[in-house]
Amino acid sequence: MHEHDQGLSLDLPTLLSRRRLLGLFGAASAVAIAGCAPETDTQSAPPGPGQPPGMGQGQTQTAEGEIPEETAGPYPGDGSNGVNVLTESGIVRGDLTHSFGTGSAVATGVPLTIALTVLDVAGTGTGSPLAGAAVYLWHCDQQGRYSLYSQGVEQENYLRGVQVADAAGKVTFTSVYPAAYDGRWPHIHFEVYASLEKATAASDKLRTSQLALPEDASAKVYATSGYEQSVRNMSNTSLETDNVFSDGYSLQLGTVTGDVENGLTVTLSVPV
Repeated sequence: MHEHDQGLSLDLPTLLSRRRLLGLFGAASAVAIAGCAPETDTQSAPPGPGQPPGMGQGQTQTAEGEIPEETAGPYPGDGSNGVNVLTESGIVRGDLTHSFGTGSAVATGVPLTIALTVLDVAGTGTGSPLAGAAVYLWHCDQQGRYSLYSQGVEQENYLRGVQVADAAGKVTFTSVYPAAYDGRWPHIHFEVYASLEKATAASDKLRTSQLALPEDASAKVYATSGYEQSVRNMSNTSLETDNVFSDGYSLQLGTVTGDVENGLTVTLSVPV
């Protein structure tokens, strides 16, 4: 079995949902939290089978209305698990389909534009655009592989990049539709930083989360050549049973427009 097909064991399952965490720790933990007065309440789940030590982090409690904090998974490329692509000069780009630097591969698949709008909820309380924020985004390829990590693409860095939000809080990436690999619903990872300087230093993340792709659009993409394995993989899971989205995905489900022949666009507001 290829390592990218071991979704349940290698994609850092969140063993306890946010709702279960709240019930588990209850008022007693609330007292301890108040004494420390942190911004968020992070609880860590133990690493699952095959996970690297220290990578079994669970979800972090966030204020109502903010996009949920999620695991970055074992393939972040941000220095938290091996390689750090954020320090490389070519990482700031909008077109993610090709590798840069010493890499040469080009990702294949149905064209996908990813458009995120970063909103400042925690700072202003109004959800105004967070201009100048930087978003680092990555996802698997058509075969379910993650560049920098998966067998055969360890020396490639495609489907990873950083963009800076404009005055409207928007960032846009050109990519390809990711596969559904074993154990996970189709998804895209991203990290939000306060600035490009923070992003390229991989420091002081505002949020780590994941975008869920809708079932109807995914089914249409996976009916095309090259995504055959994704048909079976998606049929074996759902948003309700996925180890990340099962405790709620209303703020993470993207909206897809366009068509398979001419390319798709997925949009999502990212309140942080």
